Amino acid sequence: MDNLNISVAQFQPRNGDKAYNLSVIRKLSEKAKSNGADVISFHEMSITAYTYTKDLSLEQLTDLAEEVPSGKSTQELIAISKASDIPVLAGLVEKSDGSLFNTYICVTGEGLVAKYRKIHPFISKHMSPGQEYCVFELLGWKCGILICYDNNVIENVRATSLLGAEIIFAPHVTGCTPSAMPHRGYVADTYWENRENDPVSLRLEFDGPKGRRWLMRWLPARAYDNGVYYAFTNPIGYDGEHLKNGNSMILDPYGEVLSEIKSFQDEITISKITKEKIKRSGGWRYKNARKPELYKDIIGRDHKSTTSPIWLTNSQNE
Repeated sequence: MDNLNISVAQFQPRNGDKAYNLSVIRKLSEKAKSNGADVISFHEMSITAYTYTKDLSLEQLTDLAEEVPSGKSTQELIAISKASDIPVLAGLVEKSDGSLFNTYICVTGEGLVAKYRKIHPFISKHMSPGQEYCVFELLGWKCGILICYDNNVIENVRATSLLGAEIIFAPHVTGCTPSAMPHRGYVADTYWENRENDPVSLRLEFDGPKGRRWLMRWLPARAYDNGVYYAFTNPIGYDGEHLKNGNSMILDPYGEVLSEIKSFQDEITISKITKEKIKRSGGWRYKNARKPELYKDIIGRDHKSTTSPIWLTNSQNE
């Protein structure tokens, strides 16, 4: 398919309530299909919820985790995909050979298509990092997956692109947390509670430097520099004790936003993407102009990796 109708979703998950979260995934998948979408993607750990897992013990997190693809949640996701007749991408906690992973999967009604493990799983000390990139075929397109923080490390995006990805699915739970950047921080609960009577004030919070304005500093650049489409997903409302701004969106290889969700409700958006646009993009040309002999030893030299978001560091020190 040279043209693809891609859908991204956002919803407010419930902590550890897999049955509820999967019911929302089912509802929104059906909605996407009925509106002409060819594929739908959901946010990071959308099946389990994310932020609250930072406080779970190893035993509790292990109890939450499942094997992939034999686990109940993966099998339910496959059933949803089959009933809705649409490929579905969603996230959960995976257990495998005694290790736990923040994992994102793509399924169709026929079964598991792809599995990716987050490379920077800082939310819990009990989670192990993924060790490889993921590029797979779906509906005639080469697709990649990078989860949340993985997208902030530009080498991950470049590597996934160089492996052939034309679309990068970027499931997140992000925004509205403290940062060294001025004017970042949490959004007060009063804005959310008053969203029906005063939606403008909440929208200004979500679209300002705490949320969308921060996203737009880097997200379009990832798409533009690599000449790829980006399918960005993010929860709306509370994930754990953190209020999230949603703003799930689809970006083209020029870094332009094709469509974006501005609702405070569980919702989807759909955009048509075309392969023709990829080869016209600047990022496509820049990749072909590379001279890796100049920098391969610089980029590949030994380096100690650390991942410590300010908001999580602060919460651990309280």
